[in-house]
Amino acid sequence: MQYLVDSDWVIDYLHAVEPVRTRLRSLLPAGVGFSVISLAEVYEGVYWSREREDDERDLNAFLPDVELVPIDEEVSRIFAMERGRLRAAGKKIGDLDLLIGATALRHDLTLLTNNRRHFDRVEGLMVESV
Repeated sequence: MQYLVDSDWVIDYLHAVEPVRTRLRSLLPAGVGFSVISLAEVYEGVYWSREREDDERDLNAFLPDVELVPIDEEVSRIFAMERGRLRAAGKKIGDLDLLIGATALRHDLTLLTNNRRHFDRVEGLMVESV
């Protein structure tokens, strides 16, 4: 596994945003992880969608292509260290984004996201956007 896909890319993928869909498909053979935090964020969108059944079906079709990545003790440690560093620097980001970033750091994965405004603040995090 070399990549961790963020919620925004998965949403774009499910909505057939072609640059994201094309790039993500090209990366799947290298191994793409999907944080359980991102999965929760995407499920929120699915459950509050006007096309809930269609969106849930599409998400369920996508999930076998990625590896779900849990939060473990090391992710928690990285999260705590980075949260403290960001707080001291006056550059805090949301806890869910920070957990996703810490997951990518823990597993030495490049994060696939278009939310650079937050993730570029995470020290040492490799980010790819389209």
